[in-house]
Amino acid sequence: MKQNSAAIYYRTLWLSDIHLGNKDCHADYLLDLLSQVQCDHLYLLGDIVDILALKKRLYWPSSHYEVLRCFQRMAANGTRVTYIPGNHDAPLRDFAYGELLGIEVCPEAIHQTADGKRLLLLHGDEFDHAVMLRSINRLIGLHAHDLAVFLNRWTHRARRLLGMPYWSFANYLKEHVKQARDAIESYELLAMRTAAMRGFDGIVCGHIHKPEIRYGTDGQSLYCNTGDWTESCTAMVETLSGELQLLHWSDCQETIRSHHPHAKSVEQDTRALSRGLL
Repeated sequence: MKQNSAAIYYRTLWLSDIHLGNKDCHADYLLDLLSQVQCDHLYLLGDIVDILALKKRLYWPSSHYEVLRCFQRMAANGTRVTYIPGNHDAPLRDFAYGELLGIEVCPEAIHQTADGKRLLLLHGDEFDHAVMLRSINRLIGLHAHDLAVFLNRWTHRARRLLGMPYWSFANYLKEHVKQARDAIESYELLAMRTAAMRGFDGIVCGHIHKPEIRYGTDGQSLYCNTGDWTESCTAMVETLSGELQLLHWSDCQETIRSHHPHAKSVEQDTRALSRGLL
């Protein structure tokens, strides 16, 4: 792929839960990221187009259309783009093992990092039956989650009026309410266990809108969640050396998690990303 000297270059980029067609999608932030990043392989891990939201209300601003155009251009210009549909864009699973506009569609994928780790890639709704029907569904189930996203939307608008940067109220609740933390922990453990049972070194998913990179208690199984673009505004990338990083990209950009090859723990990294430089 032809490189743009002004872009930040990564081996791999993962995005999930963009929810195009949903009024809470922060498409402008995502377009800013895509304008500054190049990669060899882009994985779209589900809920890219929110077909469920579109069935309730037609909402499709030009920025949402431009995100899809961006993906199409990337595929046309040499980036390998793989789309794994989720529960909000489930009808696209009918196109599995085919192509849409030069984009591969499949139910799951396998990625090998530069340092040799084999990662299972899927959306993550496969684990709902075991986890989401418990405390997280009682606490931040459909109605409670809608309320959290509503409050997140208006918090963002108020902060913007005050000249303050983006901040996720919904993610704050997930991090500070014990029942939510416990349910998310159960989800992560089940995901890691599934990957290990299938012979993988780790798993990359989305679905629960909670970005993370961490090891399991065994110090071996790697869990990665790309986050989303309605609440956290995060993406995961792989550098040329195989380092995995979680990027937060809104009014300000920063690396919020990183996993260095051969590291046994996840370190917090709050280094700001310089625009156009790594």
